[in-house]
Amino acid sequence: MRPYEVVVILDASLEEEVIRSILDRATDLIRSTGGNVSRVDRWGRRRFAYEVQHRAEGYYTLIEMSAEPATVAALDRILFLADEVIRHKIIRIPDHVAGRTRPAPPPEQGQMAEAGAQERS
Repeated sequence: MRPYEVVVILDASLEEEVIRSILDRATDLIRSTGGNVSRVDRWGRRRFAYEVQHRAEGYYTLIEMSAEPATVAALDRILFLADEVIRHKIIRIPDHVAGRTRPAPPPEQGQMAEAGAQERS
């Protein structure tokens, strides 16, 4: 599973119940496909720097999750099709930022020969 951050901007004129249902639908999709939602951070209403779809404000939400790429594709699709979502962005977090370490790649043949030559001298 890979770590992701999802920023969702919803229509600011929506009621709290509608916002909650949209976010629940997204988190339920993630969990039902084997993903893990670590945090849902509601930033609230924010003013846009410029109008987006003839709107001046949006309701911002950040979702931190870990999931497989197929889950992310399904999430992207439901957020794209939801009329209440003005914009969304899904970002894969690099392993070194997420606190994960990758195993070191095996040395190549040329590097092994150089290491052997240095040990002999």
